[in-house]
Parts: sequence; structure tokens; C-alpha cells
Amino acid sequence: MSATLLSALTLGGVGLVFGTLIAMAHRRFYVWEDPRIDTVTDLLPSANCGACGFPGCRAFAENLVAGDTQPAVCTVMGENEVSTVSDFLGVEAGATSKRVARLLCAGGTNVAVQQADYLGIETCGAAAAVAGGGKGCTWGCLGFADCEVSCDFDAIYMDEHSLPHVVPDQCTACGDCVEACPKDLFVLMDLEEKLIVQCRSLLTGEEATDLCEVACNACGRCALDASAGVVEMMNGLAVVNYELNDSAGPEAIKRCPTGAIVWVEGPQFTVQPAAERILV
Repeated sequence: MSATLLSALTLGGVGLVFGTLIAMAHRRFYVWEDPRIDTVTDLLPSANCGACGFPGCRAFAENLVAGDTQPAVCTVMGENEVSTVSDFLGVEAGATSKRVARLLCAGGTNVAVQQADYLGIETCGAAAAVAGGGKGCTWGCLGFADCEVSCDFDAIYMDEHSLPHVVPDQCTACGDCVEACPKDLFVLMDLEEKLIVQCRSLLTGEEATDLCEVACNACGRCALDASAGVVEMMNGLAVVNYELNDSAGPEAIKRCPTGAIVWVEGPQFTVQPAAERILV
């Protein structure tokens, strides 16, 4: 037998053995996957934003098929898309509260003091790393639009005062802006949670308002005027207890001297003007 033929037979035998072993292993460890998962994944928006609570659309599809969640939990799909998925699976669409990102700062360049000119890389992250940026209030929005850049849904835009605005209809509550803000000023909130303190400053009285006209000055009027327990003063800052959201109402904002606490109907910063507050 020639060396060439012997080599070919040896290689063929080795290949046959390993092929058999692979086939046996595949049969032994094969995990069946419901074919509906691929179909549902194709019906989903492929945003992979994580707003549903799962790490991507395929993971969400797997849980939908398993019956562990409902189509309406996806905040990116519209009503028609949700209906298509629920009809395909033969399940209830479900319902979920609309959540949006809210900015806990109203200190645009028109009301907040700028103590120094920042001339570095124009991102909030870079500015925050350099002595906190040039803004007088070290807790305030830096205005370099890291949040806008991070948003894949065009739900955030910067106004003329370098303050981010969130478009509720386009916001999916994915949380990218929350991660992008170095000042931790973005939070995800239920759209029905309308009482918002747009300030994170821990200064009080004139120390706070000298740096920003709309800062919370810790006067405590909102806590006195709100229903019991809805607003508390903590470290000189008004804090809303959203577990008592059903008891919250616009009465809490009536005597706020700066407008730091607001009652939001629709988009944030579309609020009652100062003339409608009772300033006593």
C-alpha cells in the first residue's frame, strides 16, 4: 500500500471518528428552541434598548413566547405593532404605564450663574472631570448635550438655554440618558408622576438662589401645602414620595418662591408660569 493511500485512509478514518463523536454530542446536548422566537424577534423593533427589562429584543421574544411577559411591555412598539405580536402569539397585549426620562434641573443659562469659562472638550463628562465644569451650581446641568447624543430615538433636544428637553411621545425610557449624565440628573419616571422637584442642589436659602434663580431654597412650603407625606425636606431639598402619588396634587407648587417644584402636564418645562403661583 502506498504512503499516499495510507495517509488518505488514516485521515478519512480520523474524520469519520470525529464526525461520529460530534453527531453524538449534538444529539446528546441538543436543546429544542421554539421556532416562534425567531418570528417574534423579527416582529420586534430591533432597538435592543433594554427598556423592557431584558437584554435585547431576542431575550424579550424568548420571554414573550414563554409567557413570562406581555407585548405591551415593549415601549418602542406602537399599538399596531403590539397588536400584531399579541395576535401572533394568541395572548393578551397587556398594559404598562408610560415611563419617560425627566431632568431634575431647570437651571438653563438664562437663570443659572456661570462662574468660569470651560474651554475643554465639549462634553458633560469632560467638563464634570475638570472641577465640575464652569457652572456655579455644582449639582446643575452642564448643557453639553451628552444626553441628546446618547439618545437613539431623537427624544431629547437642547433648547436655547442649553437645557435638555425630553419629548415624551418619543421617549422609550431606555435609560441611555441616565447613564450619560455625569451629574445623575436624569431619572425614569411614570408619566403619571407629575409632581417634580427640578433641583438637586443641597444649598439652602440665598446660597442656592444666588447661583440659580430656580433652585430649591429649602423654604419647606411645598411640604406644608402638599398632602401628608407627599413631600419631605431632606438635607435642605424637597423630595417627593411617589409611593403616595395618588395623593399628590398641584397644591404643593402654589407657594414655591422659585418654581423649583412643578406640576407637569405633558412635556417637562411646559409648566405654570410664575404669575400663576401664589407667592406669599
